[in-house]
Amino acid sequence: MSANPQYLGEFEHLLLLAILQSGEEAYTVPVRHVLAARIGRGVSRGAIHTSLDRLEAKGLVVSRLGEPVAVRGGRSRRYYAVTPAGLEAIRTARTALRTLSTGLESLLDKDQR
Repeated sequence: MSANPQYLGEFEHLLLLAILQSGEEAYTVPVRHVLAARIGRGVSRGAIHTSLDRLEAKGLVVSRLGEPVAVRGGRSRRYYAVTPAGLEAIRTARTALRTLSTGLESLLDKDQR
């Protein structure tokens, strides 16, 4: 664990996981589809772009421009990848959730009523 872990908000955490789920094709559209399909949460492109900019400024993701795409009027897509610091932030968040959840299994593992 790093000396200065990056703490993640809920949406940042979900976004990092959606980028990982999207693999090499992690640009806005597939990331939105992953969020919708896996957690049933619709998110605007603007919210994704704002959060991606913030995650990049924190050093948790990096981006690169792809080749121009005809369906985008010749504009390039921006692809994202989670950095080692981003992976560490996810691990830190998972550990915190696991630690805080310990002893609450009887409450948290019940079927929804």
